[in-house]
Amino acid sequence: MTAVRTHVRLEALGTYLFLAVRRPADLAAAVRLAERVVVDVDATCSRFRADSDLSRANRSPGCWVDVDPLLVAAVDVACEAAAVSGGLVHPLLGRTLVHLGYDRDFRLLRPVAPATGSGDDDAPDAPGTDAWQGIMLDPRGAIRLPAGTALDLGSVGKAWAADLVAAAIEADVGEPALVSLGGDVRIASPDGEPWEVAVSEHPGGPTDQVVGLTDGGLATSSTGVRRWNHRGVTRHHVLDPRTGRPATEVWRTVTATGPSCVAANTASTAAVVLGRDAPGWLHKRRVAARLVSPRGTTVTTQGWPSGTPSGRRAS
Repeated sequence: MTAVRTHVRLEALGTYLFLAVRRPADLAAAVRLAERVVVDVDATCSRFRADSDLSRANRSPGCWVDVDPLLVAAVDVACEAAAVSGGLVHPLLGRTLVHLGYDRDFRLLRPVAPATGSGDDDAPDAPGTDAWQGIMLDPRGAIRLPAGTALDLGSVGKAWAADLVAAAIEADVGEPALVSLGGDVRIASPDGEPWEVAVSEHPGGPTDQVVGLTDGGLATSSTGVRRWNHRGVTRHHVLDPRTGRPATEVWRTVTATGPSCVAANTASTAAVVLGRDAPGWLHKRRVAARLVSPRGTTVTTQGWPSGTPSGRRAS
């Protein structure tokens, strides 16, 4: 007898896409919608595709560039994340990431040996927490970046794509579903019943906790997943826009919840950048979160679900 499937895991956007539905009959339609969304997002918003709209905008900072309105929508969301976080979650870190060696798809990165002379590992001037305010958008399909800057939507792109997939399923299928893009989770058409979500420090790694999520989103930011060696220095991808360098590793992982996946990701990323100030910042904003130090000490903020430890994946 053929098993009835209610979930599927696919490759997407350099990571995995996990979809779960309550009714098996909804799975095929949900997969079609998700695949359409991630193809459009990749073609429009990838920093690693020379033919993407984002790459074309990055090649002409200081000038208006005609782009797909989908990129305009993505950058608008990224600017909102910057506003909410006081510029700690920043869409203009593209040049800084390239300087630090993250200049291609992560799977293609190779260690770069130190160069002779001093200052090779210095970051370029940090964009500063206010630089994003110089981005100009035309919702009909055009963007103007401040001169000397470049977009990188890695801070919110995956979470935004998860929100888009969930919105598409909600609009076209209209039945409950769970979307996870590399661990960035969004619930579509919530029905009040919790979905079991595995909280893990590494995609596909051991489960630290299983929590019940009834609506909204959940996202994890980590300094331990995307790491590389450039000119003799180990880097990670969560940058502090105030310094232009990887954030100090006070927390190796922060997982947060929010009304959307973007909201959750904005909080988790800002918390990594804030370091020791993160618990107070999250508490003030009533964000339920779980923070793990490099030594494995766990701190939670008010509202974080207790859940249960588990050895199985529940995403």
